[in-house]
Amino acid sequence: MSDSLFRALDMIEPGDLVIYHGSIKSHHGLWLALPCQCRECALADQLGLPASRFALVDPWGERSGPHHARRESITRSAACD
Repeated sequence: MSDSLFRALDMIEPGDLVIYHGSIKSHHGLWLALPCQCRECALADQLGLPASRFALVDPWGERSGPHHARRESITRSAACD
C-alpha cells in the first residue's frame, strides 16, 4: 500500500494528540494539533483550500510549539485510540 493511503487512514482532527518529528529537534515529542490560525492559513481556509498545516500546543500548557507544522511532520499518537 502507498504511504498516502496510510496517511489518509491516519486522519488528524483538531485537538488530537500527535507526535512531532519534524525539523525542529528541540520540539520533538507529544503535542495537541490545532488548525493554524495565522493570517496565511486563515486566508487559505477562506479560499476553500484544504488545511494542511497545524499549530502545536503543549498538552500541559507549558509552552507553544511550532506553527505551520506540516502534516508530514506529525503522526497521530496511539494514545488517541
